[in-house]
Amino acid sequence: MKRVYVNEEWCLGCHLCEYNCAFANSGESDMVKALKGKPIRPRIRVEGDDRITYAVSCRHCLDPLCIRSCISGAIHREDGVVCIDREKCVGCLTCVLVCPYGAVQPGPDGAAMKCELCLHNAAGEPACAAGCPNRAIVYEEREEGQA
Repeated sequence: MKRVYVNEEWCLGCHLCEYNCAFANSGESDMVKALKGKPIRPRIRVEGDDRITYAVSCRHCLDPLCIRSCISGAIHREDGVVCIDREKCVGCLTCVLVCPYGAVQPGPDGAAMKCELCLHNAAGEPACAAGCPNRAIVYEEREEGQA
């Protein structure tokens, strides 16, 4: 399965992945209307310090703790992608606590949200990878165990 991979050595810390993600998940067709003057809600975030920066997003684990801990059954797999049915989510946020990567976060409406690889809102590759100017974020298939 294709996944998002990050090469922290190439990350500029520009946060464009966050803006592209927030726009792709906004439901708007115009980036300015979607983001200007509003808090952005990306499903990926840039972490780091002066020496190194990197993007954090869902790794779509083979045996995800978030799916096993979801009391409402809102977290499920869809074509190999770990997804959240926000209508079913009861907002307990247990998934936020159990994710070892910090990739699940509370959404503005109280339901959990996370990267779903732009499964429902983009063609080709996720918006974060498509918009990364330095190709520090890539969307590709890799062999098991290869980082």
